[in-house]
Amino acid sequence: MPQPDQVKRVAVIGAGTIGASWTAHFLAHGMHVAVTDPNPAAEAYVRRFVADAWPALARLGMVAGASPDAWSFHATPQQAVQGAAFVQENAPERADMKLALYAAIEDALEPDAILASSSSGLIMSELQAGLRTPERFVIGHPFNPPHLIPLVEVVGGKQTSPATIAWCLDFYNRIGKKAIHIRKEAPGHLANRLQAALIREAWDAVASGLASVEDVDTAITAGPGLRWAIMGPHMTLHMGGGEGGYAHLLDQFTSAFQGWWKTMRTPEVTDALRQQLIEGVNREAHGRGIGELSRERDALLVEIMEVIARGRAKG
Repeated sequence: MPQPDQVKRVAVIGAGTIGASWTAHFLAHGMHVAVTDPNPAAEAYVRRFVADAWPALARLGMVAGASPDAWSFHATPQQAVQGAAFVQENAPERADMKLALYAAIEDALEPDAILASSSSGLIMSELQAGLRTPERFVIGHPFNPPHLIPLVEVVGGKQTSPATIAWCLDFYNRIGKKAIHIRKEAPGHLANRLQAALIREAWDAVASGLASVEDVDTAITAGPGLRWAIMGPHMTLHMGGGEGGYAHLLDQFTSAFQGWWKTMRTPEVTDALRQQLIEGVNREAHGRGIGELSRERDALLVEIMEVIARGRAKG
């Protein structure tokens, strides 16, 4: 396989929200991107997405010497992967569709190419079963939108080679990502499992009458969410222990946490709860559509990332 810093051409299979965002990110790092998607509207969508994303990428200093036009659209995945050293697969989150796709393109892949799936929760050991070269298939799960959010979870299957995992970690980190190695397979990987635990409580808070949808969101954005943008839960708890650090916090609060956990429930997502959640978030949106909300989110993400980068540069 080529060295991670020598990759010049990548393929993006699936050009929905995630695939288009990956395309923008790869372009910003000077690569040619071969894109494919069966949706007739996909080519136009990618073009609009890249154009909209480019100013933010430029502001973050990612596009020096890069061109937003260095991509091509292909009718089939077999055509797209030709000559690509790396393939980012973004097919729908259905194991049967991914299995069929892998079987169809395996022979078309370059002999030393690596394929990483953006799957948010499927198990690679199941997806690579039956392939002739399973050692080069791996999970490379981003967070939406990939052109801005740095996290990528790299998860190998039982037959993924250690060299593939190491290569992907190096490659992603070289193109501005924060790649982490998830050391065992679990549905949802790591970050989505952390999200799921919080979402369970967020939904139950509404179901039980503890808080409104808007107040649940405010509890995060005006509280721990601000800290979590800077430090993760473990480091935040370490800071919460004062001079005694994590050890002191564990001494003081372990029994409290365990007591709270015993009261936590998994809510039943009834029609009534669904309606509460939908009506609540619509009130919170104040008439803003998904497009407007996305633009607001992305603009604020860029500002947050700039602030964090400046702060860490000073440190």
